[in-house]
Amino acid sequence: MKTIQQNKLWQYLFWLGPFLIVAGLTSGLVSETWGTLTLGLLIVGIVIIGLWLVWQSQRSQWWNRRSTQAGTNALVATVAVLVILGLINFLGSRYQLRADLTEGQLFTLSPQSQQLVQNLKQPVKVWVFDITQNPQDQQLLENYRRKGNNFQFEFVNPQNKPGLAERFGVKNYGDVYLESGNKRRLVQTLNVNERLSEIRITNGLQQIISDRTAKVYFLQGHGEHPITEGEGAISQAVQALTDKNYNSSPLNLVENPKVPDDADVVIVAGPKRGLFDNEVKALQEYLNRGGNALLMIDPSTNPNLNSLLQEWGVRLDDRLAVDVSGTGAQLGPATPIVTDYGQHPITKEFGKGISFYQLARPLEITPVAGVESTPLLKTKPYPDSWAESDLKDENLQFNADKDLKGPLTLGVALTRKLPAPSTTTPQASPTPSPTTQSQASPTASPTPSPITRGETRPAIPTASPTTPASPTPTTSPTTPTSPTPTASLTTPPTPSATVTPPTEPKPTKIATESRLVVIGNSDFVTNNIFQQQLNGDVFLNSITWLSQQDQQPLSIRPKEPKNRRLNLSTSQATLLTLSSLFALPLLGLVVAAAIWWKRR
Repeated sequence: MKTIQQNKLWQYLFWLGPFLIVAGLTSGLVSETWGTLTLGLLIVGIVIIGLWLVWQSQRSQWWNRRSTQAGTNALVATVAVLVILGLINFLGSRYQLRADLTEGQLFTLSPQSQQLVQNLKQPVKVWVFDITQNPQDQQLLENYRRKGNNFQFEFVNPQNKPGLAERFGVKNYGDVYLESGNKRRLVQTLNVNERLSEIRITNGLQQIISDRTAKVYFLQGHGEHPITEGEGAISQAVQALTDKNYNSSPLNLVENPKVPDDADVVIVAGPKRGLFDNEVKALQEYLNRGGNALLMIDPSTNPNLNSLLQEWGVRLDDRLAVDVSGTGAQLGPATPIVTDYGQHPITKEFGKGISFYQLARPLEITPVAGVESTPLLKTKPYPDSWAESDLKDENLQFNADKDLKGPLTLGVALTRKLPAPSTTTPQASPTPSPTTQSQASPTASPTPSPITRGETRPAIPTASPTTPASPTPTTSPTTPTSPTPTASLTTPPTPSATVTPPTEPKPTKIATESRLVVIGNSDFVTNNIFQQQLNGDVFLNSITWLSQQDQQPLSIRPKEPKNRRLNLSTSQATLLTLSSLFALPLLGLVVAAAIWWKRR
């Protein structure tokens, strides 16, 4: 009887524990304060439940039961799994780790873009004015934002915010603007066929954060490729330069026999006729004063640049570069394929990428004192490539007595250090010369007159050298008692116009070197093939290096997924169908029947 009453008491006390816990939680949540009363209720409730568990364990020995242990293990395992999952989610929200497993790293920004975003010194924001948010565009912008805190983006529906769209001058759905401070720039207009481009964004960032526009001149007048639309034009290359914040202009050295001082790079793109001697001289003078030039010379032409190239140790070979290794690409032996590049900033990111040059001439490089040369483009070794001397023979064959074995150099980058500017010491002649003193003395002499006459108005023109005739006869020599004249006469540094301050050295432009890139082909930048393979990168990287903007990211290539489709012929497709629908099931049936027969 006594034991039964004790059991009922503990059963009633157990319900007191949850009641106190619920009361404490309700009090704390309602009052939003966790004071002494609230904590007391919670602690008492927890203690009661704990004592009840201990009592139950001693009374019924349930803890030692197998079902209790199994249930506890299951409960602990479930809680552990939940804790692990929660911890993983917590770490995942705090620390992001992304892995791009695609072969071409399609979902990873190029190193150039990453470097540019990480070095942003001021906030830059991308505004996408479109009705819908494309997940692909958003993912690309997210990649930029992960690399730099100063990069932000926002999608805006022009219908919901017409005022903002009007402030940017939005004309079409899909307009993408870059904004940095007071600068705004239209980057791209999106549509169904053209999504947001990393190249456009990175080039736009370069333009909007740059406070300098490089000037590029294209020499014209000798049959060079036109820079506007037309046959054999290089307008795509010019547009690519514009996208990279270059300002392009034609140059005619016959009308203006001097390369403009604002020229960062002069491009000679495939002249078919020779330059005049004065034009060549103008280019030489331009290079001698720290200029930079890109010369693209086709075979079977004589641009009359031998004297200029000789100073740099470059000779144009009149033979034709032949490459028979590109038959798989159907380019023909007269189109050398280059996959071997020199160790140079222009080609350092190319790896084993392909660039090709239709009808190219090799270059011969000889060492010249003060000139550092680096071969950029090399063909494959012989027998895959050689320099063909017989251009009229339809059958290209190597002749040991006339031809030159590969590898051939099709492009070279050269650097020439400029002599240090002569330090002209400022002449001290303007400062205190005896003549200035003698000239200053009479100008100062009139000062005594007003003082001696007791006038209060100061003599303003006393220091002016233009009033030497002012000393009127009023300056009577009866004023020797005045101390001022003697002082003015004994102090030579009086403010006289003839005593000019020492000339400060002018902040001269530091041009430490001149750069030159010579390529034995110019067709690789024409509109038809400029954007194929690495042809455009060879051109753009050369201009970037020549303009001596080494801090600017070089050209980046669009990432394209590789075509991995398997094209089957009709017979192959039929065979694959029959084997998958009949042969393999029949084989499985035969094996099953054999096993059944064996076990029977």
